[in-house]
Amino acid sequence: MLQVPAVKLNNGVEMPTLGFGVFQVPDLSQAEKAVSEALETGYRLIDTAAAYQNEEAVGKAIKNSSVNREDIFVTSKLWVSDFSYEGAKRGIDTSLEKLGLDYMDLYLLHQPYGDTMGAWRALQEAYKAGKIRAIGVSNFYADQLKNLELTMPVKPVLNQIEVNPWYQQDSEVKFAQGEDIRVEAWAPFAEGKHDIFNNEVLKGIAEKYNKATGQVILRWLLQRGITVIPKSVHQNRMAENIDAFDFELSDDDMKKIAELDKNQSQFFDHRDPITIEQIFGSSLKQVQKEEN
Repeated sequence: MLQVPAVKLNNGVEMPTLGFGVFQVPDLSQAEKAVSEALETGYRLIDTAAAYQNEEAVGKAIKNSSVNREDIFVTSKLWVSDFSYEGAKRGIDTSLEKLGLDYMDLYLLHQPYGDTMGAWRALQEAYKAGKIRAIGVSNFYADQLKNLELTMPVKPVLNQIEVNPWYQQDSEVKFAQGEDIRVEAWAPFAEGKHDIFNNEVLKGIAEKYNKATGQVILRWLLQRGITVIPKSVHQNRMAENIDAFDFELSDDDMKKIAELDKNQSQFFDHRDPITIEQIFGSSLKQVQKEEN
């Protein structure tokens, strides 16, 4: 079985460079099956979040797997509805309870809004208490990362952001890497937007190496020093995605892909006030639903 290379985070914890994401798989039986098949296929990094509403399924798949718990790197994320010191403490315990785990390997602040400092203090405490092996953030920009670094004693180990051929985020990636903060790419395939799998440049490179377009995209990210978490509910595609370590793109290939950058998010602008309001609105509805 393929052994995915690991990278050492800035706190010394080792993390696989390629993993499996379960975003948009809210059906618990489907999510559990997908994670079980991913573990069978060789994935050892599983990425979920409170907002994905499938932490229970991830936990069941891990519990029923023949893979030892200590060999699985489990990531989850705190949603903005719990962004306060007390709220984050509850959120951490809720994630642990739903996952059925004694600890999480990585826990992230899912968005850069609300009381991020209060929430981060709770993450620091949980990290020092051994509930979490590493703490980080998601969707933060360089200035927000630097603000957190300068304000808090524990530095983020990772920033999970959108990175794909259409939105390459070169300056954000270079800033984080310069701060020894690992970058992890969500939506590496841009959810198929702009017919990415049939793009002539990417297909041409794929044919040269006798690989699939998706494998070329993953290899491009890995060669930029970016961890990546592709998602699929089909085991044959899971096997294809993880098979991205037996070839290397040339400098010319990397340059050609760099020229595909549209320099715009394929989903939403995290600095758009309307987007921020919508995220807070959905969080308020979530809280009201849980209280009722």
